[in-house]
Formats: sequence, C-alpha cells, structure tokens
Amino acid sequence: MNGAPRGATERMKKKPVSEPQEPVSHPQAGRLSLRLSSTLESVAEVEAAAQELAFAAGLDEDERFGVALAAREAAVNAVVHGNQLDPARQIAAGFENTGAALLITLADQGKGFNPDLLPDPLAAENLLRGSGRGILLIRFFMDEVHFRQLQPGTGLTLVKRLAPAGGKHKALPPRASSAG
Repeated sequence: MNGAPRGATERMKKKPVSEPQEPVSHPQAGRLSLRLSSTLESVAEVEAAAQELAFAAGLDEDERFGVALAAREAAVNAVVHGNQLDPARQIAAGFENTGAALLITLADQGKGFNPDLLPDPLAAENLLRGSGRGILLIRFFMDEVHFRQLQPGTGLTLVKRLAPAGGKHKALPPRASSAG
C-alpha cells in the first residue's frame, strides 16, 4: 500500500483479500481512537482505518469506498481547514462498529465553522473551483452527518447504518395484482 502510513499498512496486511462472507459483522469489542498531527499522512491513516472498519463490517466494495472517501474528506477538512496544516495541532479520530451502524468521529483544534454558511458547491459560480465539495461528498456517502462546535475546533460524527445480518436489503412486499 504505497502512501499509507506504516501502522495502517501493517493493519491492512492482516485483513483477508477475499470479500467477507457475511453481509454485516457483529460489534467488535473496543473502539479505535487516534490522535494524529495535522499532516496529510494523518489523512491517509484516517482513510485506512475507515476502510478497515467498513471491510470488517462486511460492507461491499462500493460502500467501503464511500465510507473511506467520507472519512478522508472529513480528515482533510480537519487538517487543512480546521488546523491549517499546523503539525503542532492534532486531530482526534474515532472508529466504532455498534452492530447497527459504523460511527466515525473527527475533531480538530481550529477556529470552528458553521457548515450552513458554506457556499453551494453545485452553484454555477462554484463548479470550477478547486475545492469546496468535501462536505457534499461526506453527506452523499454517509447516512447521517452531525457537526458540533468545540472549544476550540469542530467535531464531526459520520454514521453509516448497517443492514441487518442475513441480508443487505429487505425484500419488498409482493404487489397487489389488479383484476382488470
């Protein structure tokens, strides 16, 4: 895994290569908590940890991609916008499988911000901007996104609900036939 932090690479090597057999795992004991300096290497470590969490939960490849991308965007926001790439400031990241959902939390030590005041990334004047789509992607790939103001900084909780064990989707009830 080129570009991944050493610890993340070692953890990734322990995972089987094949797809998980069960659609959703049961909650695993413990919670992974990380305190990382505000560097782009830390962003890669957050992404790798989210990927591992999603894999262990039995999410399919597309869902794992979405969870990892959302965590990466949240970490980029914390490191670049929140802590302004100051390696003396830290980000805190937490990863947990509750059995019903994956929870990913991130917090920075920046000035904080109000996500409701961000410009619309889909507005014509913003379409060609080089940044500004992170929150949009996070909200697209996760089922719930919660912001909270910290003193100092911003906290973010990402929630990806898990399908019940035994199947990813509930079957739709049969349609009523119309006698015509």
